[in-house]
Amino acid sequence: MEHLYAPWRYSYVSEEKIEGCVFCHIANNLEDEKLQVLFYDEYCYVVMNKFPYSPGHIMVIPFFHTSNIEELEEEIWQRVSKRVRQAVSLLKQVMPCEGVNIGMNLGRAAGAGIEQHVHYHILPRWIGDTNFITSIGETRVYPADFNEIFTKLKNSSSKYFI
Repeated sequence: MEHLYAPWRYSYVSEEKIEGCVFCHIANNLEDEKLQVLFYDEYCYVVMNKFPYSPGHIMVIPFFHTSNIEELEEEIWQRVSKRVRQAVSLLKQVMPCEGVNIGMNLGRAAGAGIEQHVHYHILPRWIGDTNFITSIGETRVYPADFNEIFTKLKNSSSKYFI
């Protein structure tokens, strides 16, 4: 058996689990620094992903709780879209990344991990960021400390989310 040591994960597995919708919990605790909210306004918020595909993976989440984007009022949809655009600028400048993946997984069949509350994923990408460990060993290697990335993005977020 092979072992991969990841001590930064201990705080996640030992933390108290959130009951109900995790995104609504974050929405009700926006100032809690451990939830890593980068920005919020009256319609949505921008937060670091606790289960990132790559370092700097952030999400834009409307406050309105729904699993159907067609239920979002036009003003909310427009604001969420604006925040996605601003998040891309933030990642390109601050990370800095060579590309960005943007997407929504609507429903379990589409791969939604939290299907009851719609949300956008914005992932910074770099040429060569998928290496042999990911491809062959089915293991992700993150080349950065997530708290450092949060601090870096948080400190620059007011320049992008206006």
